[in-house]
Amino acid sequence: MSTPITLSVAGILLNWLVEEGAAVQSGDVIAEIEADKATVEIEAPVHGILLSLSAEPGDELAEGATIAAIAAVGEEAVAADREAEEADELGPDAATESEDAITAAAAESKEPDTMQTERLRASPLARKLAAERGIELHQVKGSGPQGRIVKADVENFTASQPVAASIPSTAEGHEELAIGRMRKRIGEGTSRSKREAPHFYVTIEVDVDSLLDMRRQWNETQREAQKASVNDLLVKAVALTLRDFPNLNTHFVDGKLLRHWRRNIGISVALEGGGLINVVAKEADRRELGELADANRTMIERAREGRIRPGDVEGATFTISNLGPYDVLEFSAIIDPPQAGILAVSSTRRVPVVREDGSLGVGRRMRLTVSVDHRVSDGAEAARFLQQLRQHLESPLRLFLSEQE
Repeated sequence: MSTPITLSVAGILLNWLVEEGAAVQSGDVIAEIEADKATVEIEAPVHGILLSLSAEPGDELAEGATIAAIAAVGEEAVAADREAEEADELGPDAATESEDAITAAAAESKEPDTMQTERLRASPLARKLAAERGIELHQVKGSGPQGRIVKADVENFTASQPVAASIPSTAEGHEELAIGRMRKRIGEGTSRSKREAPHFYVTIEVDVDSLLDMRRQWNETQREAQKASVNDLLVKAVALTLRDFPNLNTHFVDGKLLRHWRRNIGISVALEGGGLINVVAKEADRRELGELADANRTMIERAREGRIRPGDVEGATFTISNLGPYDVLEFSAIIDPPQAGILAVSSTRRVPVVREDGSLGVGRRMRLTVSVDHRVSDGAEAARFLQQLRQHLESPLRLFLSEQE
């Protein structure tokens, strides 16, 4: 039996990376899909031979669509034998008519230039850069495997004629720019969220001196891949806190509340060319910090390189948006439906503080703002959530320990 390859996300097929009839291994990337907010790599689910490609680059595909199948080695020969047996049963005239029809159809549709464009091989970064620079990819010669166009090819490309990057408007000093697919989807999603979900916001300030000191000590003893960022610590702290606040780990869907028992934390990632995407730290409360940090770093790198995988972006139950690296005092984030909450993380600042003995000093503080859907929770619960989150961050030993629920 062959194994169908179905899409877990909707999007546009960018290109096939493996030819029909080629042998593939489980986990091989065989195609790339441009989804709402990222280029998603489609992997082979099993070993075998890639058959029955049912979509072409440029096709817009729905979630759940079948785009190909993988047959066990030898199964493709069995399929061919079955076709031959069916042809024998129909008789020689039917077989001849079928062959003639196929030959005629192939002759009518044979357009080398068009086929070359449809099967154009290019990496997501190359496509993105070409779109930003207004370069037609079919003009670029690829230097990658099987002639695949890579980022360097686009960077080094010199067009024979200048390409217009935008359409001048009638108003002097302005220009009209097309809205990219990602920016359009972000606009649609956030507009729907603000329109449908009654947001409210609660802000606290956290003393992060102990957190930062313990992180420094942790990282001094860890190999590079397992060194933790402040965001990794926030992810784990939020996941642990959500154990006691299941309402904030609930989704509002079609007038019903769907409570999730796994704490999967979405991490908002800003992309170099603009836009953002949320990768997902699965069961973040149950994972050892070094392993969690390694997995988060890998997903974030893939997102920024345009190599995202479906599993990287699926299943978030609550999200963190961290603008700490951008010297932000405070901000509020928009909830990602159908989630009930999102935490906005601002920059750590050195500020004057009054110690318990009344003396003045300097401390490191961070402001956190949680946005909550009022259909699911209320202000008092959000305030208690932030209080407990602050306890985890100001007494952070638990974040560095391995534990199971």
